[in-house]
Amino acid sequence: MRTLLQKTGLLAGLALTLGGAASCSKDGDGVLLFSIEDDKALGEQVAAQTDSTFRAKGQLVEPGSNPRAYAALGRIVNRVLDSGKLQYRNEFPWDVKIIKDDATQNAFATPGGHIYVYSGLIKYLDNETQLAGVLGHEIAHADRRHTSRQLQTQYGISTLLSLVLGDNQNTLVEVANGLGQLKFSRDYENEADAYSVEYLNGTNYYACDGAAGFFIKAQNDGQQNPPEFLSTHPDPGSRIQNIQTKADQLNCRNRTAASSDFNELKSSL
Repeated sequence: MRTLLQKTGLLAGLALTLGGAASCSKDGDGVLLFSIEDDKALGEQVAAQTDSTFRAKGQLVEPGSNPRAYAALGRIVNRVLDSGKLQYRNEFPWDVKIIKDDATQNAFATPGGHIYVYSGLIKYLDNETQLAGVLGHEIAHADRRHTSRQLQTQYGISTLLSLVLGDNQNTLVEVANGLGQLKFSRDYENEADAYSVEYLNGTNYYACDGAAGFFIKAQNDGQQNPPEFLSTHPDPGSRIQNIQTKADQLNCRNRTAASSDFNELKSSL
């Protein structure tokens, strides 16, 4: 009976959303037929499946197994989260997990603010500001609800609601396995870059073009073995210019942040 009532409530809420979508959308031009609570519930389901998948492979670094790494990473993430620039800082649970895979240079976010970062990306980067920039980019995908919109486009609203209700395990596994390779539109990528600048500026700590530093490093290293991050986040050239232009407008490119937490994180992995 409880499940039936939950489904009825969700469908009623969806009907109301559909009725008002044409006239009003808080989240911009792409209408997202998905509530914040649904975002959180979907994110919880996807994150649990992602944890389970990488745990089965022996690749999920459990917070209790490496508190030193998580303390250092947490300080970096929290500086970005507490920048005062996030739309859903208090609504989403926001956590970060490390995937132990030194051969993969990637990071991704689920709906609702669950962030995953590969050890290979951490070890690839040169300093803390670069890592903060990449994390800011992924946080923006969750906070601006790009991930939910992209999944809605790919799977449809009814399928996503079935995942929220726990009714479609096979598709849940597919979604969790595909998040690291989810391809966003150019507009979403540009918006995530721009908000990464905003977030880092709000920290009053990091140079706010940190994401550009990563792209510059990837370009300088050549394209024979580009980071996996670039396979789903293409066109680094124009993105570097856009990030730096916005950073210049905010006059926040010249900060020199310490990398003590970053160095602590790298040495603990």
